[in-house]
Amino acid sequence: MSADLLARPHVWQPGSGSPPLLFLHGTGGDEHDLLVLRQHLAPDAPALSPRGTVSEHGMARFFRRLQEGVFDEEDLRLRTDELAAFLAAAEQEYHVLPGSWLAVGFSNGANMASALLLRHPESLAGAVLLAAMVPFAADEPTDNTLAGKRVLIVNGKQDPMATPAQTTRLTEQLRRRGADVALLPFPGGHTIDPDQLPHIKRFVDAARRS
Repeated sequence: MSADLLARPHVWQPGSGSPPLLFLHGTGGDEHDLLVLRQHLAPDAPALSPRGTVSEHGMARFFRRLQEGVFDEEDLRLRTDELAAFLAAAEQEYHVLPGSWLAVGFSNGANMASALLLRHPESLAGAVLLAAMVPFAADEPTDNTLAGKRVLIVNGKQDPMATPAQTTRLTEQLRRRGADVALLPFPGGHTIDPDQLPHIKRFVDAARRS
């Protein structure tokens, strides 16, 4: 069963540091896209980067959407469950402490990381959410607590999709569950701003010490 789950395209980079990093790419990306961030954030940390299994006009995504900004939440729940199962199999294969992943997701990958936190909080220790939107219009089951989970939301103030209103709703949704949420806004749009990497590294460093 684990072998079947691990057939999903992914890259594993071993390391001696902690926490292990889980990279989740944006729409049209693949398992190689975000690995360059490892060198900026925690070059000695183990890193796992899976590919989204949904194709939108040939572009890889982690879940379907009905139109831009409107998610297919039924598919999102299914794909979130699948990714949680993949992570459990990867933990066994690569000898990673269960639930110790720090997710680093961009756009579609950030939304998947948020969905994992809300639906399978046991899968992640925390997350860095880059250009992130609200994954579920309504809260997932309220018995899923996020106490002890640290989350950094890095959204551009001019982002047409991950708008300030989206940022506020996502922050409230995570904090209601008990997550420790920090915000790192920047002046740009729907992108990864290189100027924010030193600040993100400090967040990762704090997770390494905890």
